[in-house]
Amino acid sequence: MFDRHYAVWPDYLPYQLALPQTSLYANLAISAQRYPDRDAILYYDTPMTYAELEREALALAGYLNSRGVARGDRVLLYMQNAPQYVVAFYAILRANAVVVPVNPMNRTGEIEHYARDTDARLCICGQERLAEATPLLDSGLLHEIVATAYSEYATRESDLELPAEVMAPFDVPQAAGVIAWRDALNTDHAPPAPEAGPDDLAVLPYSSGTTGQPKGCMHTHASVMATAVHSVVWSYGTSEGVNLATLPFFHVTGMQNSMNATIYAGATLVIMTRWDRRTAARLIERYRVNRWTNIVTMAVDLLADPEIESFDLSSLEYIGGGGAAMPAAVAEKLRALTGLDYIEGYGLSETMAATHINPLGAPKAQCLGIPVFGVDARIIDLETQTEVPIGETGEIVSNGPQVCIGYWNRPEATGEAFIEIDGKRFLRTGDIGRCDENGYFFMVDRAKRMINASGYKVWPAEVEALMFGHPEIREACVIATPDIRRGESVKACVVLVDGATASEADILAWCRDNMAAYKVPRAVEICLELPRSQTGKVMWRRLQEDEWEQA
Repeated sequence: MFDRHYAVWPDYLPYQLALPQTSLYANLAISAQRYPDRDAILYYDTPMTYAELEREALALAGYLNSRGVARGDRVLLYMQNAPQYVVAFYAILRANAVVVPVNPMNRTGEIEHYARDTDARLCICGQERLAEATPLLDSGLLHEIVATAYSEYATRESDLELPAEVMAPFDVPQAAGVIAWRDALNTDHAPPAPEAGPDDLAVLPYSSGTTGQPKGCMHTHASVMATAVHSVVWSYGTSEGVNLATLPFFHVTGMQNSMNATIYAGATLVIMTRWDRRTAARLIERYRVNRWTNIVTMAVDLLADPEIESFDLSSLEYIGGGGAAMPAAVAEKLRALTGLDYIEGYGLSETMAATHINPLGAPKAQCLGIPVFGVDARIIDLETQTEVPIGETGEIVSNGPQVCIGYWNRPEATGEAFIEIDGKRFLRTGDIGRCDENGYFFMVDRAKRMINASGYKVWPAEVEALMFGHPEIREACVIATPDIRRGESVKACVVLVDGATASEADILAWCRDNMAAYKVPRAVEICLELPRSQTGKVMWRRLQEDEWEQA
């Protein structure tokens, strides 16, 4: 068992944490019983109590059951952040079924893959995605779609700037196989008897991987429960918490640290459908938000607002997340503004969010953190699969209560993803990292992303981190570019800070002065912006594919 990190383990926490042996839905039922009149959700100034949330979840669960959704069946959940997402998520679980979260940016062909792969017959979606989902009704792949308008839950007058999707009135067409959300809730069907337990499947988040079609990560109620509870306990969460939800719920970080952790604690969830830095600042000030889990790019954007110091952010007690290493300069600005360290963590879809988090009292910059409750993490050699000495680079492997049991309908991929060490089953993350003498883990890069330049291994994330030291670079994404002589060379796509005048030649000269010769980019492309996913991560793979296609 890896235990080097116990030297820096928070004094107030046990090494192991007993987890509830219940379904995930029980968290909502318990919080609704304890705090029926508390606001479970605040949605652009419109509140929803725990009693209301549970009542609607039970009503929708009854409808799903009446439509033939049974224990273990999969249901697609295809919408942006909104109160309906929370209702639908828990309704599916209460119907003893399995949530299949779908990225709301996905198009018809991608949704078709999820429906075919999971044999899902019913989809719950936002009305703005209805045009992408209805072709699956026409083909017979889906039997029914429950559609909703986000404006149905943003009913109070608000001076906030609302996204177009939230302002759009209900406009779901009457069509065969499509039922309006309110009509489904008002059918007055009783939910089935609760049957799902900790070992039943609860959620099938899809991992994009590096090749082929996305794979469904099989998570039980127990594995989903693990990171929801870990999130609350690790970061001092209580029922008095007010959590700002800016990360999409379809992604495990937002699903767990924002939605499910809040419901478990009986706290209040302040939901944003789309990211907007000014609206986020107003919500923090207005509702005295004290917890905010995000990705680094959101924190960077918030701090870039020239008027950010005019907002009262003093209620914040915890800010953390991941997705990329937090640049030191940004972390310093955040600390100066809020007095808080940015708490970085690390996890995957396969681990239902974090396996590693920095201790609040002793965080390290640009660090994945230490293994949390009951997690055994190691660094192994890519070729020999044996553990490497402290400080050396290798693949991160993890064993813990939050690790998925495998990939849906992918026995071969499941076999390749796991390795046995000391009689325990470890997930091979595909991430290259190192561990220091105190048990802190650091990311080097993705195994699939390594650049081989004349035999030298170049890790793009390392070069990116170095380039953030340039005073005129706001963002950098490093990719491989074909090189006749070297096989591959390093190319940097950069976005400059506002008003910067650095040229490509200036940046190359700076790189030659600040990094080893084999890491220095052979080319620099100055971009207005970098492509991003729905979760805000830089889509390095798209840049990489475009580069090779052009070559």
